[in-house]
Amino acid sequence: MKILFVSNDLIAGNVAYLLKKEGHEVKLYIHEEGRRDNLKNLVAKTLDWEKELRWVGKNGLIVFDDTGYGHLQESLRKEGYFVFGGSRAGDSLELDRVFAQEIFEKCNISTLPTFNFKGVGSAISFVKKNPGMWVIKQNGTSSKSLNYVGNLDDGRDVIDVLKSYKNNNYGFDTITLQKKVSGVEIAATRYFNGKKWIGPTLINIEHKKFFPGDLGPTTSEMGTLGWYDNNDDNKLFQETLAKIEPYLRDINYRGVFDINCIVNKQGTFPLEATSRFGSPIVHLQTELDISDWSSKLEAVAHGNEYKLSYKKGFGIVVVLAIPPFPYTKKIKGHSQIGTNIYFDKSISKNNMCHIHFEEVSYNKIIKEHYISDNRGYVLYVTGYGQSVQEARKKAYDIIEKIYIPKIFYRNDIGLKFIEKSESELREWGYIK
Repeated sequence: MKILFVSNDLIAGNVAYLLKKEGHEVKLYIHEEGRRDNLKNLVAKTLDWEKELRWVGKNGLIVFDDTGYGHLQESLRKEGYFVFGGSRAGDSLELDRVFAQEIFEKCNISTLPTFNFKGVGSAISFVKKNPGMWVIKQNGTSSKSLNYVGNLDDGRDVIDVLKSYKNNNYGFDTITLQKKVSGVEIAATRYFNGKKWIGPTLINIEHKKFFPGDLGPTTSEMGTLGWYDNNDDNKLFQETLAKIEPYLRDINYRGVFDINCIVNKQGTFPLEATSRFGSPIVHLQTELDISDWSSKLEAVAHGNEYKLSYKKGFGIVVVLAIPPFPYTKKIKGHSQIGTNIYFDKSISKNNMCHIHFEEVSYNKIIKEHYISDNRGYVLYVTGYGQSVQEARKKAYDIIEKIYIPKIFYRNDIGLKFIEKSESELREWGYIK
């Protein structure tokens, strides 16, 4: 099958590489110019995806891995192309947090007070008038390092963080404040084919803080723990994805969809929607899925039924990063572009299936992989097991066989679940 893969900044670029390895003809378009040197010699690329429409044809598949393309996705579907992605309203669910909360409320999903502000100054004034613990967020896929979770009852710390953003002249189009609620942060992810959910629900727990022990600034993510649940009576599914299904049907949404929540003994409180592939959870799906990627993506685009074959147990994914991660500003004199990535001689072909690339390319002459970008998101390592402990051991055993200068990662992915969260989730009815 011919597959045209349209990526904004390589959220799921490794999927394009996997589709090629499955035997398909794949062409990858990367919108951000600074990201276009990644995956060189691993997957064929194009600089103009629209010129490739004749090549992919109406028997092929077009895959979008990010938001912002909804109007194009809808137009292409009307023209007869098979498209995996979202829709215009689907984009809005992620790109406008207040809009998402309004839709949640209409779907009888519990909501938290959430407010958008055009400027930092107006957000500061709001907190002064409404003291409390607030969470600072941005709409869309802005750097998560700018997010902040308030800890003081009077909101002084939130005001201080907002003032620092104002002093540094951060150009926010919109800044969002959301009421803080305590509990376990957990998400439900599933594929929607325009009519109904297909496959099981992927229950997942993100690890967003930079350092082990959930310390430091917020990142896009340092790793994820997840498992499949095929029981639609699952409490998390029933209180989130099940309720929004009619709305997704109305907007002809065709893609992967995720609702991230805080849960506690009082109930489920959605924080945000993700209407695209998530990273690094997309690599966790590769670990847990037995079925190939192409059959799942094709079923969603065609609106067909689909039965996913998957591993029963737990999976983890760990981000392996280098400076300047988690910040996006390049550090003069510290670029590692061109630095080789070495894999221990003991690493097997099977081990390599658990390694997923982002800022990686391949040198065919010396036959080595190398770092091809300067953002710091180098690659991801996954592990699977019947227990979280087993999944952790498998992933970290592989990480020890990868040699990248200045590499860092969290060594505690999944530990908090073992030590605390699992018992809480069982007590509250989210795990049986």
